[in-house]
Amino acid sequence: MNKRNVGFYIVDGIYLAMAILPILFGIAVKVLFTPLSEGIAISGARIFFSLDMPIQPLIVTESQLNSLIVMITLLGICLYLTHGLSVRYPTRRQHLAEWLVEKSEKMTFSNMGEGFSGFPPLIAAILGLSALSSLLSLFGLYPPTSDINVVSGWAITVFALITYYKFKCGPVYYLKSFGDPVPLLAPLNIISEIATPVSMAFRHYGNVLSGAVISVLVATGLDGLWGIIMGWLPSPLSEMAFIRIGIPAVLSVYFDLFSGCLQAYIFAMLAMLYISSGYPRDEHMKRKNKKQINKKTA
Repeated sequence: MNKRNVGFYIVDGIYLAMAILPILFGIAVKVLFTPLSEGIAISGARIFFSLDMPIQPLIVTESQLNSLIVMITLLGICLYLTHGLSVRYPTRRQHLAEWLVEKSEKMTFSNMGEGFSGFPPLIAAILGLSALSSLLSLFGLYPPTSDINVVSGWAITVFALITYYKFKCGPVYYLKSFGDPVPLLAPLNIISEIATPVSMAFRHYGNVLSGAVISVLVATGLDGLWGIIMGWLPSPLSEMAFIRIGIPAVLSVYFDLFSGCLQAYIFAMLAMLYISSGYPRDEHMKRKNKKQINKKTA
């Protein structure tokens, strides 16, 4: 039997604290820096402060803080799941970690092919970062995926990878690809190329933000409906909108839990499909084999 010493459990506690304390810190910051408001309150990420920089001020917002919280939380979860790996005595969390790795590899290879063996960690990171960012709203925190700046950064990163793999056969081949299948379609192909990161960013951002807006509007509408129907009750009872119990929770389960995870999956799928479809595999392998033959005959 695999025995654990005290130091092992201390490290376990540190990793669990890394996964839990950042979220608690975000909740504390939210409570301390959010002023009381009445009625509908739909706004963007709160601005904490700005730093003077040479080109333009660096604005530190709620989105940046919550993104950092998500990254630290994910790091703590990963360290906890991979702590104490053993071949002879695997634990339940080790089985969970292996299952996550296997699913990430299977999803990546089935959509991109075996040539992208280094991509499962990236795809798993995209899924985890996006899903947990959206799930922050369950804790009352501002989800970074509701900020177009955050999601645009992810989309630009994916677009850089797409362009990198399209350049595998050289810049000339890349520029000639805009003329496929007919040179007259080159302007449309250029627009389509530019629209790739824009569509990825706005699809993710729009779905998450719309869910938050709808939830706030429904909750506020239920308040007004309660006041119209039960306004004749004494003051304490008329102000307690019992009709709000349950209905916003159901919407939260859909918009925050299901839709947030679904958008993370869609973003990861689009990243895999765009990168793999933009890679001219056959032409690249043909050129690679030709170079090897030339080296042998030289």
